[in-house]
Amino acid sequence: METFKERLLAERVKKNVSQTAVAETIGISWRAYQRYESGERWPTVPILLSLADYFEVSLDYLVGRTDNPEINR
Repeated sequence: METFKERLLAERVKKNVSQTAVAETIGISWRAYQRYESGERWPTVPILLSLADYFEVSLDYLVGRTDNPEINR
């Protein structure tokens, strides 16, 4: 879980957006997003997919299964 929360924070900072902006865009509460970024909670699969799409990275990268952020299509 450490990799996920670290990458989530890094991608948000890289995109220069607030937690609130990410949460609103993917349709969750700010508190829910904050819990993912702090490592308190793990998102559901649909939310994980939304986060990967929002940050334009692969799901495998976001959850730490690879170090390659590119999406394989």
